[in-house]
Amino acid sequence: MPSFDIVSRVSSMELENAINQANKELANRFDFKGSKAEIVLEKNEIKMSAEDQFKIRALSEIVMGKLAKRQISLKNVEKQDPDISPLGHARQVIKIKQGLESVVAKEVTGFIRDLKSKVTTQIQGDEVRVTGKNRDDLQAVMGALRGQEFPVSLTFVNFRD
Repeated sequence: MPSFDIVSRVSSMELENAINQANKELANRFDFKGSKAEIVLEKNEIKMSAEDQFKIRALSEIVMGKLAKRQISLKNVEKQDPDISPLGHARQVIKIKQGLESVVAKEVTGFIRDLKSKVTTQIQGDEVRVTGKNRDDLQAVMGALRGQEFPVSLTFVNFRD
């Protein structure tokens, strides 16, 4: 039976490229010359540190701009509030959401069920599998999902005939 999986993933290569570009811009910007500002990628977290609140805001804008240019959906990006020490040093963490949370997966399956299409859905960990008797039903579901707003960006993988 034809099937496909609905996932929410951010490409690690695109994420790495965006952080590399942000670091290059950080090295070349005049307002950051001689400052101890840095942007570090650790697994699914981007950690930024700067000397004050204004520079951490500028770093955040640089990173978000580079993520958007690399076609990384900002729905999958969760900005934490900056931590500012009494001495003025600031840190901020940006988390990258990978996988569908169970609440979002239930929302997706409920939406598909409301379509009254001849497909079945199954939540498998952090992804949703959709199966149907023919490809046309599956493609209609894909089109409907693309037209609907969800809290994270959805990607379709493993399309099998």
